[in-house]
Amino acid sequence: MPFVKKNFYLDTPTQAFIYIMQTLGISQAKAQRFIHLGKLCVNNEIVTDTAKKISGDLELEIFEPIDIGIEPIFQTKDFLIFDKPSDILVHPKTRATPRSMLDCVRFYGGDEANSTHRIDKETSGILLASKHKKSEVYLKSSFEKKAVKKSYLAWVEGKIDSPFTVNMPIKKRNNYDTNKHKVEISEYGKSSFTGFIPVEYDEALDASLIRCYPQTGRMHQIRIHLFHVKHPIIGDPLYGRTFDISNRYLDGELAIKDRMMHTGSSRLMLHADTIEFEYEEVQYKIKSLVDFSKLKSLITPKNQRAAAAC
Repeated sequence: MPFVKKNFYLDTPTQAFIYIMQTLGISQAKAQRFIHLGKLCVNNEIVTDTAKKISGDLELEIFEPIDIGIEPIFQTKDFLIFDKPSDILVHPKTRATPRSMLDCVRFYGGDEANSTHRIDKETSGILLASKHKKSEVYLKSSFEKKAVKKSYLAWVEGKIDSPFTVNMPIKKRNNYDTNKHKVEISEYGKSSFTGFIPVEYDEALDASLIRCYPQTGRMHQIRIHLFHVKHPIIGDPLYGRTFDISNRYLDGELAIKDRMMHTGSSRLMLHADTIEFEYEEVQYKIKSLVDFSKLKSLITPKNQRAAAAC
């Protein structure tokens, strides 16, 4: 469990943020955020007033990364790159989350290390993390300026034999009464552009491997764009599925065999394959070490799959 509680005793009344700074060796801003998040308990009461003088029995909730066996595939003094497996969160969703990529990032990068972008839990592949605040600010700014180029690989339903693009705006949904899609194509959404190039077609599986080039970084962009053109990603439990299947998945009640029959795989068949960016006048292009084309072995044969709900 990466979040642990440590007990201390303080004789001399001290301002809360100063005590946290000294005890954890962090900046004033981080100490104040630590307190605001309710991670300081004094005499069995949570303290959120950063300037309050505290003393007595103290309990601090601290994130201590654990080695979960995922090493960086490349690193410099400023950043690390990991090949994230499917089915692991980038950040812990709650304090009870048993493991996440933040464990790897902090275990190998230090206490100031952080991921610089998001990848869905079930998406595998390249994850870029900073080692310190300066590189974090620079790399996150590079993403915001669209100076970072990424490509993905996806196994999708049906045959795709020529390149195409999808230039459709995406809007986050706030009502899930009719379907469980997190986003939708909408004229009121934000502009979103993705290019697609076919790589391989497997006739027996009726599945195509395609390379995806998102020019914008919207939530579920590749997933909704492929669903929109009626080639949903194999294994996607939300886009291209019935309300019942999506609902059971989100409730954690969808059995693996049912998921494989209704979605085509036990995981989302989407993989972050390459990343390209500039850092301190050096151009980096890193490719995943995973041969994603071979993961078609995870795809359920077409005659054992239910039809997509497009």
